[in-house]
Amino acid sequence: MKKIAIFASGNGSNAENIIRYFQSRNLNAEVVLVVSNRTDARVLQRAASFGVHSRVITREMLRDQKAVMSLMRQYEIDFIVLAGFLLMVPPFLVAHYNHRMLNIHPSLLPKFGGKGMYGDNVHKAVVAAGETETGITIHFVSEQYDEGDILFQASTPVETADTPEDVARKIHELEQLHFPRVIADALLSC
Repeated sequence: MKKIAIFASGNGSNAENIIRYFQSRNLNAEVVLVVSNRTDARVLQRAASFGVHSRVITREMLRDQKAVMSLMRQYEIDFIVLAGFLLMVPPFLVAHYNHRMLNIHPSLLPKFGGKGMYGDNVHKAVVAAGETETGITIHFVSEQYDEGDILFQASTPVETADTPEDVARKIHELEQLHFPRVIADALLSC
């Protein structure tokens, strides 16, 4: 049984969708841990409602290789999923989980990626740039923001009347539809 940790900083709708996906299928994998950097993140409540353990780690704790790796060993983590985790993952964790750590980004990378480009910031930039298409990118995590090997992309049109909120809804639909399946596929190859 492969064990997955989800790192998330906020609401956790993607995390819940991933947990549901793996709990409802016989995939020889399960989400066993949710890690957040915020004590008030709703993702912690979502994890608890599905019986998934959670831990809160500060930015400083995330830099502590011994503590982080101890936590990963405690839960026997094989694979990490970033689902709206807003802190930079430290190099030691990226190296240890090389091609076993996925992130989802709310644009078609390389457009609208990099530091500070997350959530509504991306959707606003897409609309402001007059893009006619956007989407999601699921990629392996590297030591640079949004520059890891791309595993999957899905697109959606951006209409001229679309607001950033409209774009956000379209992106959320793509995330919910594709992210868990792509994670499952990636697990098969590692």
